[in-house]
Amino acid sequence: MNPVATGSATGIDGIVSGLRRAREGWRQRQDAGRDVERFPSRAGVEDSVALIAAALYPRRLGHFRGVAVEEDRFVAAKLLAGLTALEREIGAELAYWQKDADAAFPPEQAALIARLFGATLPGVRDRIDSDVEAAFLADPAARSVDEILLCYPGAVASLHHRIAHELNELGAPIVARMISELANERTGIDIHPGATIGRHFFIDHGTGVVIGETAIIGERVRLYQHVTLGARSALGTAPRSPRDRFARHPIVEDDVIIYAGATVLGRVTIGARSVIGGNVWLLADAAPDSVLVQPAAQALPHAEGRALRQELEGTA
Repeated sequence: MNPVATGSATGIDGIVSGLRRAREGWRQRQDAGRDVERFPSRAGVEDSVALIAAALYPRRLGHFRGVAVEEDRFVAAKLLAGLTALEREIGAELAYWQKDADAAFPPEQAALIARLFGATLPGVRDRIDSDVEAAFLADPAARSVDEILLCYPGAVASLHHRIAHELNELGAPIVARMISELANERTGIDIHPGATIGRHFFIDHGTGVVIGETAIIGERVRLYQHVTLGARSALGTAPRSPRDRFARHPIVEDDVIIYAGATVLGRVTIGARSVIGGNVWLLADAAPDSVLVQPAAQALPHAEGRALRQELEGTA
């Protein structure tokens, strides 16, 4: 007899009953009044982003190989398919947020959001182009702008954020967050869709970068890997609910460079043209043209260095 198939607490029937109780408890606490039968699909959102990316960059991301006169037809087809798929996922999100009939979204709301989002795409393309150009100017290892768009994690994160930010602003925050997480999975770069980022933005290398929801980043800003633009703990301040929406992330003004491993927390302002060195921990405003760095590495005398190396290697 297979013990897993028995009706005991450790068998299938018992596990199913336990999972049912867990579901019911969760739904009572969290899902009251929500239509949890409808929810945006990650696969559907991913498909819509791929179609929109193909419309934005038909030859490089859409693999269009026809003559120039056919390009607009290709873009129109990808755009129609992408916006239709996006409308479906936005509709599922609106159904999820819907709690009662008195607060019903109009039937055309999802189509309206998709249409308004479509109208932002020329500007989205312009901002992504500016980010790719910034990377090409800043990174001597880059051979072409095409290499950056196709290969650089910062460009992937930029494309997804520029799309996600518009959807977040238009009232589809879950779909927007799914799009940002697609980039996070691919690149290790976590940018909240609510963050406001100016043109010519470049993240070099990228892994471990975190940019919070209310961060504001100016023009021509460059970040390196493992930079955090985060919020501070509410300890020692007036109590807030974790759900309160308030400005809690940094403001980074134009032409700032933040090097690898720097952590900037709270609603502090880094003034224009400042340089924040690697591994700096910053909790206060920095005036324009500031240069903030860690103490320089110190060379130990030979005997002290040998003793320390032996201690670290466990051979002392």
